[in-house]
Amino acid sequence: MAILGIIADDFTGATDIAGMLVKNGMRTIQTIGIPDQGTIPDDIDAVVVALKTRSIAASDAIAQSLDALKALQAAGCVRFFFKYCSTFDSTDLGNIGPVGDALLDALGGQQAIYCPAFPENARTIFFGHLFVGDLLLSDTHMRHHPLNPMTDSSLVRVLARQTKHKVGLVPLKQVQAGSATLRAALDRLAGDGVRHVIVDAVADTDLGIIGEAVGDDVLVTGGSGVALGLPAAYRRRGLLAHKSGADALPKIDGSAAVLAGSCSAATLGQIANFKGAHLALDTDAICRGEPVGDKALAWARSKLGNGPILLSASDKPEAVKALQQKYGVEKSSRAIENTMAQLAKGLVTAGVGRLVVAGGETSGAVVGALDVTALRIGPEIDPGVPWTASVGSTPLLLALKSGNFGAPDFFTKAFAKL
Repeated sequence: MAILGIIADDFTGATDIAGMLVKNGMRTIQTIGIPDQGTIPDDIDAVVVALKTRSIAASDAIAQSLDALKALQAAGCVRFFFKYCSTFDSTDLGNIGPVGDALLDALGGQQAIYCPAFPENARTIFFGHLFVGDLLLSDTHMRHHPLNPMTDSSLVRVLARQTKHKVGLVPLKQVQAGSATLRAALDRLAGDGVRHVIVDAVADTDLGIIGEAVGDDVLVTGGSGVALGLPAAYRRRGLLAHKSGADALPKIDGSAAVLAGSCSAATLGQIANFKGAHLALDTDAICRGEPVGDKALAWARSKLGNGPILLSASDKPEAVKALQQKYGVEKSSRAIENTMAQLAKGLVTAGVGRLVVAGGETSGAVVGALDVTALRIGPEIDPGVPWTASVGSTPLLLALKSGNFGAPDFFTKAFAKL
């Protein structure tokens, strides 16, 4: 039965933390939205609920997060985690502080830590300031984010503007003094009425110390990095027994295919590196309403069974911008996503059992088209991208990749992993 319930504020972030838990010995399932009662398998240790609450109204984010909490409690979870981005994406209105407050209230908790550090991906916190590599967050591209511009690197100040409760800090020196010292520092702050605590971390060893210190806390919040230390902490407390085989997936036969919709530099490099049969879709024709999907499926059916194939709607940023100017951002995006969804359904019908999808919006469209409601998390391909198996009567192996993730040989490496 599941012991840890995670509420994630976006889809790819949910997969990221699920992969972190599996790597550290927790059998994990990710649900697309709030799961129905009785749908979580009994052999699962952790359930990650993928919401889309990062940039919506705070009141709506709170309502959805509380609904997710109720579902996780019904699944037997006794520890809970609120997952947000390692760049702490939020505005002065939320949603990190408001959701954190609501979850603490619902759980009767006294205090929660906030730690978006992820050293492996160059996110570190020092004296409460968030760094991306050697730059303060406010000096990176996140300063100009269209929805959640991050112009202040002090997480204490950012969070204090989102809650009426006290916000404090445990600096790195106290973290690196060990879990007992960190726990004592948190307890002192709680005694002073500090409800929300930013915790410094610059290395994976710091995350292990933090995990042990908060192993008894009913609610932990952060990026996926801070989840690194939790499985060991739960094991020492007798909450988690097994460790081996957490990433085991069922053997699923079928052809192999890649659908790429992201236009990030990483995905474009992966497309260029791909050695198999590749069809670049005519995105202008897609936006004109021509039957590009039908023709692409006919091409794909002639190639399946002879190694992985790739169908891409990716292009250079200037070409994407020109398409958006010609047809409009919403119309062009919707047309391409609908085509990718059509292709996913057609490929599976044609016998594809192993599918890699590149791009967050493309992944969402594909998952929706295939009626996938839950994913069992398997072995990691590259940091932040595991193989998964859909849960249901007709399981499918899926690797859902954020556009910016993965090495140049990701598409080839993914299938070799199986």
